[in-house]
Amino acid sequence: MAEEPREAEQPPPAHAGRGPVPGTGPRPEETPGSAGDGRPGDPAGAATDQPPVRTGADPVPGTGPRPEETPDPAADGDAVARERDEYLDALQRLKAEFDNYRKRVARERESLVSRANESLVKELLPILDDLGRALDAAGKHEEAKLEDGVRLVHESLVEALRRQGLEEISTDGRFDPHVHEALLATPSVEHEEGTVLEVLQRGYRLGDRVVRPARVVIAATEEPDG
Repeated sequence: MAEEPREAEQPPPAHAGRGPVPGTGPRPEETPGSAGDGRPGDPAGAATDQPPVRTGADPVPGTGPRPEETPDPAADGDAVARERDEYLDALQRLKAEFDNYRKRVARERESLVSRANESLVKELLPILDDLGRALDAAGKHEEAKLEDGVRLVHESLVEALRRQGLEEISTDGRFDPHVHEALLATPSVEHEEGTVLEVLQRGYRLGDRVVRPARVVIAATEEPDG
């Protein structure tokens, strides 16, 4: 009988037993980069999440030339207005301080002049008192010439002191503790309590200042006999 034809055996592939079939084994590690950045060694279409490496030729952001700034007229006007207001406020404060200084100096000058006059008046008051007592004594002894001379000196001195602002303190009426000094209190039925009965030493004021209070004797309420 004739033999049936057999299929011819194909020889085994050349890589059999030598390694994996190309395209079926693990892929090699991909080099960072993508096909779109044009760097060599990156497989086409490979994606990466690492930032691109900056070379010396690439400019650093924010270091390039800046565009010229256009001046703002409104901002410049506001700055000028603020500066003007500051100078005006400082000038007004300086003016107020100078006015206060001028008034203070004027008050101090007036006070100094008044105290200088007060010192002069205090020096002349004893002389005025002596002349007054001399006039009293001359009147009692009827020495007309002496009396006339002393009286003339007394009047001249009183007029000179009056020109300096000296005024005699009135002692008519009731006792005033602001300008009077009570040395004695005499019981009296005829006069109301506190009435000035006698002037022991005249008092004077210079302007609104009391140079010397008037020393007086005042009436007191008479106590009933026990």
